[in-house]
Amino acid sequence: MNGSVLVFITLKRGIYLGKIKAVKRPTGRWMIPESEVLRIIGGRERVKEIRAIIYARVSFSDQKGDLNRQIEYLSQYCSAKGYKVVEVLSDVASGLKTNRRGLMKLFNHVVNKEVDVVVVTYRDRLTRFGFEYLEYFFKQYGVLVEVVYSEEPKDAYQELVEDLLATVTSFAGKLYGIRSHKK
Repeated sequence: MNGSVLVFITLKRGIYLGKIKAVKRPTGRWMIPESEVLRIIGGRERVKEIRAIIYARVSFSDQKGDLNRQIEYLSQYCSAKGYKVVEVLSDVASGLKTNRRGLMKLFNHVVNKEVDVVVVTYRDRLTRFGFEYLEYFFKQYGVLVEVVYSEEPKDAYQELVEDLLATVTSFAGKLYGIRSHKK
């Protein structure tokens, strides 16, 4: 029998017996946090704790189930990576809205250097436009943005169409909001 197969079997047995901390991903693969690997092999004595903030967002209140799934998956993801989750922040608002309560709280954590990594499912959960600006801002404070799922590669035309639709949707929502307040 191959040596790597024996290691795999031993690890799997340790996971099932509860001797090794691990998280099973939706794909069926197991993720073992780096801190757990170091504990097993007797690595560094003191592993720096990585402070993480989970940020999740949906556009409408009827998508709360999706919001809860994002938070649940990101919590498992952080656990598997060995991150200490400092806070879970979420918003029910458009990605174009700039004064979201959770996003503002996230900025405060970043500026006060209370976080090392911000974890999101997709880039557009943080913002619809200008993701690179936010990423740059966070980097200035030593904070990384970790996007769990990368987007499918898009051509320039597809990206432009999505941006235009998001902009029109945002302005239409504002217009209908103004009209409803007048009545």
